[in-house]
This record gives sequence, C-alpha cells and structure tokens, in this order.
Amino acid sequence: MSKKTTKKSKSTQKTTATKKPAAKKKPTAKKTTAKKPPTKKTTAAKKPVAKEPIVSSLIAKHMEKRFEKMREERRLPPSVMDELETKLSSLDITKKEFDTICDNVVESYERSLVEPGEAVGTVAAQSIGEPGTQMTLRTFHYAGVAELSVTQGLPRLIEIVDARNNPSTPTMKIYLNEDIANQRNEAKAIARNIEMVLVESVASNVSIDLLRQAIDIRFDPELMEDKGLTVEIVAEAIQAKIKAKGEVESSENTIFVYPANETLADLQRLSEKIREVRVKGINSVTHVVIRKESDGYVLYTEGSNLEDALEIEGVNPHRIYTNNLREIFHVLGVEATRNAIIQEAMSVLNEQGMDVDVRHIILVADMMTADGTIRQIGRHGISGSKNSALARAAFEVTIKHLLGAGIAGTRDPLKGITENVILGQLIPLGTGAIDLLMNPQFTSSKKKKR
Repeated sequence: MSKKTTKKSKSTQKTTATKKPAAKKKPTAKKTTAKKPPTKKTTAAKKPVAKEPIVSSLIAKHMEKRFEKMREERRLPPSVMDELETKLSSLDITKKEFDTICDNVVESYERSLVEPGEAVGTVAAQSIGEPGTQMTLRTFHYAGVAELSVTQGLPRLIEIVDARNNPSTPTMKIYLNEDIANQRNEAKAIARNIEMVLVESVASNVSIDLLRQAIDIRFDPELMEDKGLTVEIVAEAIQAKIKAKGEVESSENTIFVYPANETLADLQRLSEKIREVRVKGINSVTHVVIRKESDGYVLYTEGSNLEDALEIEGVNPHRIYTNNLREIFHVLGVEATRNAIIQEAMSVLNEQGMDVDVRHIILVADMMTADGTIRQIGRHGISGSKNSALARAAFEVTIKHLLGAGIAGTRDPLKGITENVILGQLIPLGTGAIDLLMNPQFTSSKKKKR
C-alpha cells in the first residue's frame, strides 16, 4: 500500500510539476502576444510618416530646380510660368509626371508661336473682316435690361476700330460695395445720386409771368418725391447757376426767378438756361436701371461719365466699367484702354456667334495703343502715319499723298508689303523675308579629308 501511494504521489507530483510550467508559460505567451501587435502598429504607423516628407521634399526640390532652369532658358513667357507654377505646386504628382507636363507645355507653346516671316497683319485683317461682313446691323437690348439698348454688330465694331470720341450708345455697368450690394434701398439711393436730374425733368410747367416780370416754375410733387428732391434744393441749384443775373424766390411748390434785366428777350433766354440746370446726379447719365444679379444689385446707366461716377459714395471703384474707350484712356490710362478694346471687340464678335481668335484682336489693340495714345485704324491714325508714301497713297486720298511726297522729295525705303506689290517686286514676307547667300569657293571639311 505504501509503495502504491508513493507511486501515485510521484505521478501526481510529476503531473503537477508538468502542469505548473505550462501554467507559467501561458501568461508569458499572452504577454508576448499582447506586446507584439502594438509594436507592429507603431512601426507601421511610423514608416509612412517618416517617408512622406522625404518624398514630397525631393519632388519640391526637383520642381524648384526645373522651374529655375525654365526661367533661365526663357522658353515660356512669365505669365505662363507663373500659372504653371501655381497649378503644379498644388498637385500630388511624381517626378516623371511633372517632367512630362512641363515638356508638353513647352512643346505646345512653341507650336503655337508665329513662324518668322508670317503675315500676321494680313491674317488678322482677314480673320476680323470676313466674319464682320456677316454681322447684323441691329441694336440689341443690353444685358437683358429692356429699358436700355446698346449698339452691337458691325456699327459697334467700326466704333471701336475708329476709336470714336463719343460712341452712339455710351453706357456704364456699376457694382456696389460688398457691404451694401444686397440692399435695395441703398442701391436706389446711389442710383438717385448718379442719375442726372434737370429742372425741366421735374417741373410740370416753366412759363414767363409778364405781370411779375419773372419766370414761373411749377413742380410735379410725385416726380420730386421719386427723385428725392425738395424745392429748396432746386432753388439753390438755380441760384448757383444764374449767380448775379437774377434772384430766386421759392414757395410751397413753385419757384419765381426775377432776372436783373427785365426785357422779354432776357426773360426768354434765362428761362431756356434754367430748364437745363442740373439739380442732382452726374453729367451725361440720363437714366439708371437697377438689376438684381447673383452677387448683388448692379446699376446699368444710359450715358457714361466714369470720372464722376468713381467719386460717388457706395460705388465699388474696382468693378466699374464703361464702353467709352476715350473715357477709360482719360481716367485709367493706355493699358486699361488696350484691355477695353480687346474686351469690347471680343464681346461684339461673340454675341454675333463669330469664332475669331483673340490674338487677332490683341494685335489690333496693340497697334492702336502702341505709342501711348489711342489711335484709330484709318487715314487719320495708323494707316495715315506709315513711313512709305506709296503705302499711304494705296490706302486713301492717293493724289494728295503722291503730290505731297513729290513736292517734298520724299524717299521711300520700300520695306513694306504694299509698296513692293505696287512696284511688282518680291514682298518682304515669308520666303521673301530671307536672303540666301552662297560662297562658291567654300569647300566642306569632308571633301578635304578624302
């Protein structure tokens, strides 16, 4: 019995001995398994964080070097380079993709350049003149505003090219400041300050009172209220205009003007002058239309006065536009005029459905503003100021130009196209612009070696 028990106790000891280490191993195994995953996660999380800035910095350095090289080579204009730099810097691309984009941009730009000896002037004239003959001669309503109409089509294109002092339908598009752009009452108040109001436009009757020896002006109360005027304001405006030529006396809805000279002729002359007195608004702007657009209320005017409109409080000076090129030149300068010529000409052509490349219009605008002033394309402008007497004579008033050149003994350098066509010579364009010289005594290096 004792032996068996001892055997059993030994066996139990063995089992307990074998079980104990197993029990000990389990928690260690759990600990190791519990520890391993976070280490993997941390390493997995750390690897991309460490790699990303290195990759992006390498690409950024490569981009900087390539852009510097391209600027040094001057194969692209600065405006294209700036646009390319801003657009590519925001993209997530590889070095290869970046290089291919740069190569394609340079290639496409160089393909679009004009070939040496290309007749750009003739091509531009054809490209504008040919679709110009298909234009309609009507006037269209302006920008969906039924009250205003603006000259469009061929008459407007002729106005632009002739650089007319006064276009047939001058107009302005006026945006308001951002803080009041969506307020109807503010827009109405600014429109009242812009629209020109004369005495006769608010007066119901202007007559000569022979008994009082005075001019009797009676006002329409509805019109006065609509324009935001009072009798006192009108009286002050009349007094400021006539000065010492008469005295102004105002009552509830009437004004009497007593002239210094009481003859009938003087009364009639003064009454005509009083009718044209400007009470409110700016000169030349006869009508203002308020229109609600996506970014607020916009004022469209009939008549244009850019200089005075810029001084009106509440008007956004950065977003005011007129179709009068002479006003733009006088107020904003020659560069703004050049841009206005391009914009006006392109808008006319696009509205008529004419697909004309903008570069032809840019060439015309450059020629019109090249000397710092705005010149027309005609005998009083570009065509009339050519160096060649034959070229001037070929355009208009032939006898006058030839006679003047003959009297003055003018020499013609024959460098243009027209004068060479007249003489039947090869024109200096295309292949005619290149002279090929050959040396018959020159021997190549290959022949010498043989």
